[in-house]
Parts: sequence; C-alpha cells; structure tokens
Amino acid sequence: MSRILVTGGSGYLGSHTIVAALRAGYDVRATVRDLARTDEVRATVGADVEVVAADLMDDAGWAAAVDGVDGVLHVASPIPLAQPEDPDELVVPAREGTLRVLRAARAGGVRRVVLTSSFAAIGYGRSVGRPWTEDDWTEPGDTLAPYPLSKVVAERAAWDDVAEHGAPELVVLNPTGIFGPLLSANVGSSAGLVIGMLGGRFAEAPRQSFGIADVRDVAEAHVRALEVPEAAGRRFLLTSPPATSWLGLADTLRERFGELAAQAPTREVDGDPVPVNEFDVSRARAVLGWDPRPSADTIADTVTSLQRVGLLA
Repeated sequence: MSRILVTGGSGYLGSHTIVAALRAGYDVRATVRDLARTDEVRATVGADVEVVAADLMDDAGWAAAVDGVDGVLHVASPIPLAQPEDPDELVVPAREGTLRVLRAARAGGVRRVVLTSSFAAIGYGRSVGRPWTEDDWTEPGDTLAPYPLSKVVAERAAWDDVAEHGAPELVVLNPTGIFGPLLSANVGSSAGLVIGMLGGRFAEAPRQSFGIADVRDVAEAHVRALEVPEAAGRRFLLTSPPATSWLGLADTLRERFGELAAQAPTREVDGDPVPVNEFDVSRARAVLGWDPRPSADTIADTVTSLQRVGLLA
C-alpha cells in the first residue's frame, strides 16, 4: 500500500481529501498544527490515520512528515473569514508554506506534489469575455485583495521553484468556490454563507458571478492528480459549469428546501450588470477523467449536511 501525506488534515477540504485517498486504497498521514486535534481528525474521517504536527511557518516536523511517502497533497493554506488589512498575513504563510513543503518533498525524494491553488490565481480582477482556462493568470497588484493575492503568489512561487530544481513533479488544482457536505460541525466559509442565506442575513444578494466546485469532486481530483502520469507539470481548473450567482444560489435553496429558505434574498443589490463567468474544464475531464456533480446537487447536499450536524434550526 502506498503512503501519502495530506497537509491541513483538520480542514474542510483536507478531511474530504483524506477520505478520498483512503477510499482509493492509500495509507494516509496527515499534518495538523496542533496534535491536540488528532482525535478530531480521526473522528471526522472515520479512520485511525497517522497524524503528525507541522506548521507552514516552521521547518520543524516537515522532514518527518514526508519520510517514506510517495506523494504529497498540499491542501493546507490560510483562508480568512475576513480580509486582513496587511496582505502579508496571508501572502507570507501561503508562499513560504508552499515552498517549505516543496523543499521537504524534494529532500525526502517524494515523486509528486499536488498543490491546492484556486481560481483566485486564474481569473480575479478582470474579465476576458470568453471561458476561463488554465492558461489565464490573475495579475498581482495593489488593488488585488489579500486572499487572491496569496493564491497567485504562492502558485507562481511553486512553479518557479520546481522549474529551478527540476523536482518534485508538480500538479496544481484551481477550484472555484468549494461547497458541499460537511464531515463535522466545523463550519467553513462556504457553509457559513449558506447558513447566512437561510438565516436572512442577506436582504439583497450581492451582484457576483462565480463557480461552484463540490468538495467531494475536488478531493477526488487530488487523488487522480497524484496518479495520472500525464498530469505532471500541469494546472487544472475545477468547477461545475455553468457559473451561478448569489441570487441563483438563493433560488436553488428555495427550489430544493421551500420554507427553510423563506428568508433567502429574492433580489440583487442595485448596480450595473456584471459579466457572467464561463469556465472551460475540458482539461480536467480529458486528463483526470474528472466529472463534476451538478452545482444544484452540491448546494442541496451542503444544506442536508448542515441539518445533520445540527447547525440549522
């Protein structure tokens, strides 16, 4: 049985990725910043996985974390509940953490690293008037919010590092907004937004076009990106076309859940029409054999999981 490392094992995507890797037959080791979360991780994924301590901002622990593993799924990265005033609060740990993982993997003879980046590194701050692809890049700049800035800086640094050193093999995944069922009662940013919609916190829906990627599909893509030889050296846009909007999300909630979604917004804030995002995920389909769920099912499963863990009244 091949052993792999999943960083950020206590996180929303990290825990789903562990589950996907276990289902595929891997022996999984997971990193957390604090070993006090070991029991929580094991309960969330439903398995007695090995858990080790490693921090993105500290070299300690990473050599041991990669020892004896064949591949690394580097999921861990800071995701803020609110954008910090100082971009370096996100940019530095995202960039330095990614480089630290790559250095450890290279020193440990790891064959391939799969890096979780984001659509934020592809299509923020501008419109191209055509479907977004993996050939597009967000341009860093003073007007870019800290989170998308952290993602594009970290991903660029990863590609530069591997180009310089020639190893390990690198695959990058660029999902849009990640929604889908929770494995525990720990609420991430996407589930929090759904709770807010259902709870009436949005009198009007923001005007924004965005993509939805199911957390289970993204986790599965990580495993496939580790296995498929042709994935090496490539990035993959992950989303379930077509794009939606916050009003579209609210409409889906009303259609699927009726009275439960009675407080979801029924109109958008005033303003000019916004460009509708389009996405080309043909590379992920062709190379990874990736087939995303319909986004409406993803949203419905998010709500059902919130009910199951007692986070909806």
